Amino acid sequence: MDTTGTVSVFPFGGRCGFTQELHDLAVKGINCFTVFKILRAVTIGRVNLEFTQCPEPYRPSFLTAKRLREFALNPENGMSESFIEEALAKGDECYGICDGNQLASYGWYSFRPTRIDPPDLLLRFNRDYVYMYKGFTHARYRGQRLHAIGMTLALQHYLGKGYRGLISYVESNNFDSLTSVSRMGYEEFGSIYLMRVFGRYLTHVSRGCESFGFALEELSAESAGL
Repeated sequence: MDTTGTVSVFPFGGRCGFTQELHDLAVKGINCFTVFKILRAVTIGRVNLEFTQCPEPYRPSFLTAKRLREFALNPENGMSESFIEEALAKGDECYGICDGNQLASYGWYSFRPTRIDPPDLLLRFNRDYVYMYKGFTHARYRGQRLHAIGMTLALQHYLGKGYRGLISYVESNNFDSLTSVSRMGYEEFGSIYLMRVFGRYLTHVSRGCESFGFALEELSAESAGL
């Protein structure tokens, strides 16, 4: 991925481990009493050629509904049947890398507002972008950059369809993922702060999120299926 001109803006990604540990403890401490998250919003719109070649014997492709339902039967693949049906119903796509009949790595891509965790929150975003979520690599295949390869090939596909790039978020205390997405070429454009207070969510969206339409909407229990 061509990262010329990329500015590293991950607030905690490059700081000492002590600062990271304090931040992690603070976030986890608050979550002992209520829901509290800081979401680092990221985007990528350029392809790094380093990640466009998938090594043998792996096979990258968009996965059909039939294959996804088969993969859902194996709990090691990290996606339930109910999740797949909800994602497919709203037109989401899954780009995966397979090793024969084994699902090695995958990521989901959405064109419409999508529920996050907690499930009673809906993430909205600019329709010029594709929302990438639920990236996963089976433990047996980690360390081979399969997630970066799959994401880059999906990005290449969507750029060819006229989209401006991918959009996603990483929780602020997930330092490994922040470092990983920065290495892939993602750039941070803003943050969303959320806390549940007296049964409702309070959110603050930084100014950088506005141009990407990146915002959260609280759903009713009925709409969220809770």
